[in-house]
Amino acid sequence: MNTMGGKESQLLKLLEPTVDMLGYKLWGLELLSPNRRPTLRVYIDKALGVTVDDCASVSRHLAGVLDVEDPFVGEYTLEVSSPGIDRLLFKREQFMDYEAQPVEVKLRFPFEGRRKFRGWFLGFDGDDIVVRVDKHEYLLPLNSIDRARVQPTAEWIERARPAAVTELNESVKEGDAVLDNQSET
Repeated sequence: MNTMGGKESQLLKLLEPTVDMLGYKLWGLELLSPNRRPTLRVYIDKALGVTVDDCASVSRHLAGVLDVEDPFVGEYTLEVSSPGIDRLLFKREQFMDYEAQPVEVKLRFPFEGRRKFRGWFLGFDGDDIVVRVDKHEYLLPLNSIDRARVQPTAEWIERARPAAVTELNESVKEGDAVLDNQSET
């Protein structure tokens, strides 16, 4: 599965080596308003999460590549972001980490009378994803997916919290304990 079109796939091939070289993973990208002044939205990720400084650094490097390669006619807007907690899923491999999690899937064409499915991702059946909506399981063809997004639960958010945030929280708790002990003396 790859929800990206032809131009997006070309841009992915162009930009992915730079993102990798900088120590990030290119999660995916979107090309919005390709017929007017286009906006290229690039999603980057790394193990301990992505900061605003990370996005700014990657943006500077990608702008340089885009200026040299010039894939757009005229002006464009470049946005670099983390995929976020309610991240879009662009590739089959990205679904793997979200088994038994809520997802929202929009298809290019209606399937069984509908295009939008909001339910639980249960896994794969060949080239289909299995999504349970209420008590019905749907086999949705991967190549028909226009957009898929994770709808995280509180449990998943806590489990996926970057180690740096967890360490910071522990450090704050230890600092609070020290302050409490000092105020008691």
